[in-house]
Amino acid sequence: MIISSKILQEAVDGISNLPGIGKKTALRIALHLLNGHLEVGKNLAGNLIALENIKFCKKCHNIADEEYCDICTSITRDKNTICVVENIRDIIAIENTQQFNGVYHVLGGLISPLEGISPDDINIDSLVTRIKESEDLNELIMAISPTIEGETTIFYISNLLPDNTKISMISRGVSFGGELEYADELTLGRSILTRIPYGNTTTK
Repeated sequence: MIISSKILQEAVDGISNLPGIGKKTALRIALHLLNGHLEVGKNLAGNLIALENIKFCKKCHNIADEEYCDICTSITRDKNTICVVENIRDIIAIENTQQFNGVYHVLGGLISPLEGISPDDINIDSLVTRIKESEDLNELIMAISPTIEGETTIFYISNLLPDNTKISMISRGVSFGGELEYADELTLGRSILTRIPYGNTTTK
């Protein structure tokens, strides 16, 4: 792509570094901003710089503005039901269903020997500690994408927990091999509501 302005070229290169945005789309965005919408770009730049101030919740590893996220500090949430997810995008997806009122724990990934991701690389230890320190835990929901890596991670975690821990999995409304964040809200919501005990699955 040949552009007569080095400044515009650098802007296009920078925008195209974002996931899902190619050079042509980046050029359209840059030209849109250039043609009378630079103020929008300035506001966007400020919002992106402000991302440096985001923290990760000390309890669940969700994004937060303070030391603990709004979900963990909410007085209306059921603190005795913990939903385990792979990443923050999954929390957003589940929250959009409005079918879950418990709290979360973000693993930050899944066990995958092929990709060099071991249990020590994700937030499993803090989850186990959190459960063992909980006196009134009612249920641990494994809302993890139904993939080989997901099944491996669930199996590994379940073997670290006390025998009396009630573990359930979201129902198979989400197809095997699918990513949770891409499931539609109705399917995901039903999967949460119709979750099944982990002991009834074929992985244990």
